[in-house]
Amino acid sequence: MSKTTRLFEVIQLLRGAKGPVLARDIANALEVSVRTVYRDIASLQAMQTPILGEPGIGYVMRKGYDLPPINFDVDEAEAISVALSLIARTGDPGLWRAAGRASRKLHEAAPGTRKLITSSWGVENALTVDLTELRGAIRNETKMDIVYRDAEKRETNRTIWPLVLIYYVDNALIVAWCELRQALRHFRLDRTISCSVLSDDFKGLGDELTAHWEKTQKQETVWTKDF
Repeated sequence: MSKTTRLFEVIQLLRGAKGPVLARDIANALEVSVRTVYRDIASLQAMQTPILGEPGIGYVMRKGYDLPPINFDVDEAEAISVALSLIARTGDPGLWRAAGRASRKLHEAAPGTRKLITSSWGVENALTVDLTELRGAIRNETKMDIVYRDAEKRETNRTIWPLVLIYYVDNALIVAWCELRQALRHFRLDRTISCSVLSDDFKGLGDELTAHWEKTQKQETVWTKDF
């Protein structure tokens, strides 16, 4: 999380609190150290943000402090609120934490979305793959090394170029170029024994390979409604 995002989150937490908030509670919510929270509070106060309090006692936000509104209409805000809640069903802890941060921002801009509640039931998080790391490898076009067990329980070591991550209700799937097979392949995450990011990359090739997958295999792999 960048410092700018973190400062915004501190403001959101204090604005939504009904009383003083201890630094350790802010630190736990944002998954940072208490010392980082102290520095962030000092930075916000230096920027004339009306935060009152001190270490050991707690912090409060003076009422009336506003941030720029998010320009969604009612239906758009409600759609986003429900979608953020459904992210729990992906079994991706990193996305779930990000969804929580986004929900707090949305609730400040559109308080009525608090009345839309979605079950957090989802995929059991028993995967050996770090999904945050995997999403980063897809964005950065970085190769990964995996140990994969197929349906016949045979294990192979693969170097893959991760292209797409598909979330199903009961599992997740990586679409990747496999160097061993020299072809596009689909890897179920529940059959992936281990996964690590390599120093090698495939910069500039991801979009072309993804387009080829979309043209030849996407319809057989995943179905989504068109907007």
